[in-house]
Amino acid sequence: MSRKERDHDNHGNSRAVAGFIDDWRAQLLSRRRLLLRGIAAGAGLYAVNLFAGEAPTQSVKAGKAEGISPTAGAGWGDHERGTLSAVQNHLFPPGTDSSGDNVPGADDINALAYLQRALEDPALAEDRQFIQNGVGWLDQLSDTTYQQNFLQLDHDHREMLLRNIAKSSAGENWLSLLLLYIFEALLSDPVYGGNPDGIGWRWLEHTPGFPRPPADKVYTKLG
Repeated sequence: MSRKERDHDNHGNSRAVAGFIDDWRAQLLSRRRLLLRGIAAGAGLYAVNLFAGEAPTQSVKAGKAEGISPTAGAGWGDHERGTLSAVQNHLFPPGTDSSGDNVPGADDINALAYLQRALEDPALAEDRQFIQNGVGWLDQLSDTTYQQNFLQLDHDHREMLLRNIAKSSAGENWLSLLLLYIFEALLSDPVYGGNPDGIGWRWLEHTPGFPRPPADKVYTKLG
């Protein structure tokens, strides 16, 4: 295959990946809006209620947040950041592909830093609240099931717990949202905090558009 033909295929693959992510995000946003409207009155739902699909308690119906702050992102504590990082690395671990090439994991693409930076955007307040609440729900379900929080579990028990919550629509939505931001960190320009030195682009053999955005022209700084 000539270089011209190979470059054409690479660009085609990149467009296909980008199109897939766009379609997935549109579907995910639609699903999440429906979910959030359904649980808006009970923002502090327990993990055993939301992830296992049980009816909320009276205190939840009253809208008690059970100590979960309505803001997150830069305000997350060490435990929240550690838990989210552990979930991200479980969902997107490093490894090797069928060709023997290294596959970057969540840490390699700065997935947590990208997530925190992205969720500073006021337009993503629902995502921020939903993701932060999910940490509390996950730990509560972990404690109920294994008498340990998620960070204390070994790999196999983390796998079983995440598979368990994925059986509910809310748990699946939470995991899907985290995966969405992982893929954004993998594919976005490094100026947004993920994909350091274009590691994701190199793995996907993607050639980014030109010119790339300077730090003072990113969308969060434009009126």
